[in-house]
Amino acid sequence: MGRDTRSLAHYCRLMRNFTITDEVRDYASGQGSWTPDEVVERLRSRTQTLGGVAGMQIGDDQGQLLTMMARLVGARRAVEVGTFTGYSGLCIARGLAEGGTLLCCDISAEWTAIGVQAWEEAGLGDRIELRIAPALQTLRALPQEAVIDLAFIDADKTGYAGYWEELVPRIRPGGVLLADNVHWSGRVVDPDDTDDDTEALRAFNTIVATDARVEVVLLTAFDGLTIARKL
Repeated sequence: MGRDTRSLAHYCRLMRNFTITDEVRDYASGQGSWTPDEVVERLRSRTQTLGGVAGMQIGDDQGQLLTMMARLVGARRAVEVGTFTGYSGLCIARGLAEGGTLLCCDISAEWTAIGVQAWEEAGLGDRIELRIAPALQTLRALPQEAVIDLAFIDADKTGYAGYWEELVPRIRPGGVLLADNVHWSGRVVDPDDTDDDTEALRAFNTIVATDARVEVVLLTAFDGLTIARKL
């Protein structure tokens, strides 16, 4: 019986963990309530002209999740740390409640200019404020009140812990904070990987898991996504 139980558990793990191919990802995003439109396709094309860094852009499935999360929490005030070419910001802004606003923090005027163009094309320019400055500087200048409904961190990995500490007190009870790339392609569980980014993410994951101010789920989807709800 014990061996059969172990075999069943192993089988279940295999069923839950399979290779996510481009075809599977396209199928998943195609089953969502919306699929990429002309604005998104143009944004993707402009991003591709940047070369290898284009891989930092989130996928359509994760974009759908960001829109859904904004709608689920009824977000009127949202903050994004790490905007790149604006796709994640566009997805969050599309999910905001009437009159909602998104503050985007980034240090690259070149990359975010692509996003600004896409936001305008999507009719979202009036919902999004972009600040080009070190994100910690921008976050520390925000009011101390806990009024942010949704925050998304997807920036330099060594900065995650600092962004977390600035954002959590400003998230309202019931609000949500998301952090991307927290599995770092599986490197966080490789003891031989002592890269600065890997070590920073390990430390960040521990900080989040032991933070009594939030309840947390760490998804194995995408490249690892932390979902934390403020208590």
